Amino acid sequence: MLTAVLVDSELKAWAIEQRRHLHMHPELSGEEYGTASFVKEKLAQFGIPLEPQFSAPSVVAFFKGTEGAKTIALRADMDALPITEEVEKPYKSTVPGVMHACGHDGHTAILLSVSKWLSENPELVKNNIRLIFQSSEEASPSGAQKLVREGVLEGVDEIYGIHLMSSLALGKIGFAVGASRASCNDFDITIEGVGGHAGQPHLAVDPVYVATHLIQAFQSIISRSLSPQEAGVISIGGLQAGNSYNVIPSEARLQGTMRAMTYEAADLLQSKTRQLTEMLCASFGAKGHYEYIEGTIPLYNHPEACEFAQKIIKETFGADTFVTVEPSTGAEDFSYYLKEKVGAFIDVGMQSENSQYPHHHPRFDIDEEAIPTAIELMIQIALKT
Repeated sequence: MLTAVLVDSELKAWAIEQRRHLHMHPELSGEEYGTASFVKEKLAQFGIPLEPQFSAPSVVAFFKGTEGAKTIALRADMDALPITEEVEKPYKSTVPGVMHACGHDGHTAILLSVSKWLSENPELVKNNIRLIFQSSEEASPSGAQKLVREGVLEGVDEIYGIHLMSSLALGKIGFAVGASRASCNDFDITIEGVGGHAGQPHLAVDPVYVATHLIQAFQSIISRSLSPQEAGVISIGGLQAGNSYNVIPSEARLQGTMRAMTYEAADLLQSKTRQLTEMLCASFGAKGHYEYIEGTIPLYNHPEACEFAQKIIKETFGADTFVTVEPSTGAEDFSYYLKEKVGAFIDVGMQSENSQYPHHHPRFDIDEEAIPTAIELMIQIALKT
């Protein structure tokens, strides 16, 4: 177990209490008004003023440092997922069909605990700290993107976020430098053909047959249009067409997702899937209608921020605590902050007997022993940047 320098047993117990309350009262993306009220109440108790110009249910507050030459932003996400919790425990979700299956209850409790510590030790805090409790990380449009558009990063020098990670061992902290997480954008395609009798296919334009060619063609984008030096994924998650043995339907529908590790690759996947949809469908005498669904851009950890964070981790917890994490094709909307400002997104390990299920699983849970480590890390970043 890691040893906290500034986080005592009292703050750890307080943080776990807040996390369990939040776990029992989860709210879906864009609906976190109860969570927001809870956060505001705590910040008011700490005497930390809110910045009300940002759209609810996100909550943004500003802690003024003793010198204020630099402003550091720290972010936590607040939303839960539409999943029914399958674990019996005293703090089980009280909302049917909704649970914190990704650790955002922990993230919110951690940043609240950081806020509490700042308010109790103001003489030690030289930097200004912007505290961002963000709505809608799990949804599109992204809550981070909305806050960036509203100016949440104005005056901010650097931004940092953490993620309690079930795939990283408890006691380890790490990240990938540079490309860290993938973009995630979706598409919805309707192939408009001409329906007919299955025994007379020459009199129809079969959208199912066209769909099979389109699915194959999309994989050529990865193998023949994307550089071998880059990573990308196109997956079809849905195919709907017809409901009869002997009737060629008039249309087919495809739904899929695209993942890429760079902005350029993400743009390429979008343009190529659109182009192939329109041109390949037309070559068969069908019409391809392509709808692009914007999700999340790639997450890029800035090397200078990573170097600083790695130094903090090693000095605070010991050199063997830090690990280099492989880039992931999972998505994270913290990417919108890092597109605008220098910063890093850091994984705090919690894989253990108490946290052995992956994120978004109905039996997912946090190992609460990771919580004080995450609090300590964020405090040290706030103090030493």
